[in-house]
Amino acid sequence: MPLAREAVELLVQAARAWYFEGNQHGLRDREWMALRFLGRANRFSRTPSALAGFIGATRATASQIVKTLESKSFLVRKPSHEDKRSVVLHVTAQGEKCLNQHDPINHVVNAVTSLGTDECVKLRDSLREILNHLDAAHQRLDASICRDCMFLAERGPGNGPAAGKGRAAAEFMCRLYRAPVSLDETELLCTSFERTRDRPKIEEHLDRARVASQG
Repeated sequence: MPLAREAVELLVQAARAWYFEGNQHGLRDREWMALRFLGRANRFSRTPSALAGFIGATRATASQIVKTLESKSFLVRKPSHEDKRSVVLHVTAQGEKCLNQHDPINHVVNAVTSLGTDECVKLRDSLREILNHLDAAHQRLDASICRDCMFLAERGPGNGPAAGKGRAAAEFMCRLYRAPVSLDETELLCTSFERTRDRPKIEEHLDRARVASQG
């Protein structure tokens, strides 16, 4: 228990990088959180309601954050292709530049990178297991990466609009939204995520697709 408590206290200290008073480079911590999420979220999760759920805010608060980011030209709204009544939030090139250069967590990312690939993988997997336990205990589910989701399925190689364009040999489908998912999108965050029990099989398909896309 003392070791576990010490580890958690170290995580709390690290969290000072992304929870802070005032603002850094013109944005408050929750505005950074929103911009960071929208920069990693898939097209199904870049909505005002999904953003509100991810940052733990009301719709009104999330709407105000979106307006702030829009006023700084970090975000734009575009009509959804799936539902014309809805909008999708897109991070602009200026927003991406701001994230790359000024995101408060960049120092933490650099520190973790310095550990080396093997240690990064161990840390990522350990934190993922911790979040899984928290989700189960509190009956909640945070956003996670598409490739680990039970709704991701392979459509099969050579079938669909991406075939013959030099893209990945295998395409994927989101069974929840009944929409195609590209290889790049499998690395993005989704707020409708549900963990798969068949991850090794999915990972095998994704590994083949990555090799094919690099060929």
